[in-house]
Amino acid sequence: MQIHSLTLDDFSSTDYNLIGIHSPIEDYRLAYLLNLHLQLNLKRSDFDIDVTKDNVNAFFSLYEFTHNATENTWHLISNYHKKKVAGNNLSLFSESQTVTFLLPERKKVDYFLKLEGDFNSILINKTIELINKIPQIVTSYSIDTNKLKSKESLIF
Repeated sequence: MQIHSLTLDDFSSTDYNLIGIHSPIEDYRLAYLLNLHLQLNLKRSDFDIDVTKDNVNAFFSLYEFTHNATENTWHLISNYHKKKVAGNNLSLFSESQTVTFLLPERKKVDYFLKLEGDFNSILINKTIELINKIPQIVTSYSIDTNKLKSKESLIF
């Protein structure tokens, strides 16, 4: 007799906001610029987010910062993992790349800024405005987490 069953939703924290960032720069450079302009202290996490999709092990870089006074946590997450694949040796251009996305439904987004904690819409909009003022960033915007199909990738 089943008394209580658990689903994935029981373990997922919906108390976060997600900002998509479009920028061609490397992850460490973006973390530095966000630290500079938003007065954060994002640091590379001790672990990466590892996902296996289509028999490919993909590792997505993760930077994090926890504000001690407010207990809000900021995560900068790469959305793509590139892996070189050797082809046949008959061609000059035999090497190719496979790209794996953390959230495949958002392939055009380069990075995600996951904000966990008590963030109101005014603070999120102000953050997006400050991010968009950084010259190396093309654009950033808020993403509705309820419409994501693969949001379990953001549970870590």
